[in-house]
Amino acid sequence: MSVNGTAPAVERSVAPLLTTRGLVAGFGAQTILHGIDLDVPTGEVTGIFGLNGAGKSVLLKVIAGVVPTRSGVIDLDGAPVQGLGPERRVALGMAHVPQGRQMFRSLSVEQNLRVGAHVLRRRRRSEYAESLDRVFTAFPLLAERRRQAAGTLSGGQQAMLAVGRALISRPRIVLIDEPSAGLAPTIVEELLESLLRIRGEGLTLLLVEQNIRFGLRLSDSVCLLQRGRIVYRGGTAELDEDQLASYLGVGRLLSADLAAGLGRPEGGRAAGGGRSRRPRQR
Repeated sequence: MSVNGTAPAVERSVAPLLTTRGLVAGFGAQTILHGIDLDVPTGEVTGIFGLNGAGKSVLLKVIAGVVPTRSGVIDLDGAPVQGLGPERRVALGMAHVPQGRQMFRSLSVEQNLRVGAHVLRRRRRSEYAESLDRVFTAFPLLAERRRQAAGTLSGGQQAMLAVGRALISRPRIVLIDEPSAGLAPTIVEELLESLLRIRGEGLTLLLVEQNIRFGLRLSDSVCLLQRGRIVYRGGTAELDEDQLASYLGVGRLLSADLAAGLGRPEGGRAAGGGRSRRPRQR
């Protein structure tokens, strides 16, 4: 079992699929990211946490090619991609689930998925039908509503559609920005179970999430951003929730959420009974 007891352990590679070095980006005169060094191991979920305004969503947009870099390097499987546009990055195996999901509301579920498969259909058209079937297998509710307008779906169904639209391109890595935002607790659990199944298949995920319990239950490792800098990182099994709570600026009530997300009793005890080891800090 994983540290949180919710997903079976799978054999994972330690080699990074995605790396950034010295990543600097911003808007106009404002610099948002100040030299981000990040490693996203193959087959793992890396969670990015931080307070509002820390630069989490901007980091995903820069990696996806939506926001340009000012300096630094982004490597996908050892090849630099920082000079490439979003479509080219999709063709190389990167997919992005943006904050707010950004559905084509007047289009049907299947039409939204078809848009998501634009690059796949252009380059490997014969694989499209199989990819569509895989998405419908992963999210049966989408199959039931394949002809329904996306704008009429519930929030949870739209979240599933946003993830499915990313998966249909057969990516090697998916960047997901706050998938649980605005969802009812029961729907959050359904979405979590779907993402845990995807994780169990070995897909690499880079996750930004404000729901601490949700994010920690899904993540294999954690990075914390403060003012555009990574200040804290480590494997989820090694994190000290007291220190994590301090960086996140949360009180005792949310500290309990941290402990729950880490699969531990409140008070910071790791699974082995001892105090959890402190992660590296940058």
